[in-house]
Amino acid sequence: MPLALLALAVGAFGIGTTEFVMMGLLPQVADDLGTSVPTAGHLVSAYAIGVVLGAPLLTALGSRVPRKRMLLLLMGLFTVGNLASALAPGFGWLIAGRVLAGLPHGAFFGLGAVVAARLVREDRQARAVATMFLGLTVANILGVPAATLLGQRLGWRATFLVVALIGLLAVAALARLVPHLPVDERQGLAREVRALGRPQVLLGLLTAVFGFAGIFAVYSYLASMTTEVMGFGDATVTLVLALFGLGMTGGALAAGPLTDRAPRPTLYGSLAALVLALVAFRFTVHVPWLALVTVVVLGAVGFMTTTPLQMLVMNKAKDAPTLASASNHSAFNLANAGGAWAGGAAVSAGWGWTSPTLVGAVLTLVGLAIAVVAGLLDREERTGKGASRVIAQGPGDAPGRTEPAVGTSGTTAP
Repeated sequence: MPLALLALAVGAFGIGTTEFVMMGLLPQVADDLGTSVPTAGHLVSAYAIGVVLGAPLLTALGSRVPRKRMLLLLMGLFTVGNLASALAPGFGWLIAGRVLAGLPHGAFFGLGAVVAARLVREDRQARAVATMFLGLTVANILGVPAATLLGQRLGWRATFLVVALIGLLAVAALARLVPHLPVDERQGLAREVRALGRPQVLLGLLTAVFGFAGIFAVYSYLASMTTEVMGFGDATVTLVLALFGLGMTGGALAAGPLTDRAPRPTLYGSLAALVLALVAFRFTVHVPWLALVTVVVLGAVGFMTTTPLQMLVMNKAKDAPTLASASNHSAFNLANAGGAWAGGAAVSAGWGWTSPTLVGAVLTLVGLAIAVVAGLLDREERTGKGASRVIAQGPGDAPGRTEPAVGTSGTTAP
């Protein structure tokens, strides 16, 4: 694997840290800025709004910009957003800083996935993408707990100053390690939009929205489940979240080689395993040691869905994959928001702290059904094209010229 993937992983680490650390800093932010914790919770939503809006917008604006330069611009914007958050004089300014920090999130991961796949052989592309995502998972093991502790000891502003420094480190790594990758002259915004509108791409995005919402229906309330159901103290919450992050890392490591071999079976298997794990958690949550084991499993099978979804969307838009790849991260953040809302609605309805597990299982089951429909349609399309080629060639004709395989970048794959 090329060292350029390390630079992408450093950027992913910074993004993952700033995305999730706010959940642990809400009490400190609320006390410092004179607002309530529920109101401070809008800072989580503000970041998600930035991701959803920024992924397609910034990708469209940068469709003709060389990829390395665009990655540097996106990470620069991320750094400015976190610096603005650290220096925010009031709550409204902090909201704006969070939106600004979220804007480059989806575009960075979307473009980064395309670049990662471009840097390796075709049979190792999923592993390259998974390597970049390792930065995000390691952020949940090390970055978020450390940044939360820093914010509790030195104030929440110190956390965002450190994340801004990580952003600067990522800029330096990208400038040093990522090679120059020119934009394909055939690509443009119109072509990217057409690729995004393909049925298989849209079905992939819908799979991400519903399938990934299942895990966030539970993750959003994991801290409350830890104290209210498992019976642990507040100090254990960080450990439980770190165990979830450990599972995420294991899932990312496994997803890469599995997706390279069989993307759709990997997606089906991970979604089905997530449904079973969510249902199981409804019962194991009452047994502390079983609950901790299930948390690791949830993190693993939940995050194992991300790499096959990313690769399938990119492959179905392979001649213009950047906008589709970035939009996939908008879909993931819609899943975050939708899953959290659905799980919270179940708790508010009086169904108890364990109810998000079953809500999450239903959401993931819907995502699995969409994935299966997409797979069946894909098989029909391949069968139909194969039959058309046989008819066009004719029984006595000489074999026609074979077209070269096309990689995710729109260029001939090695």
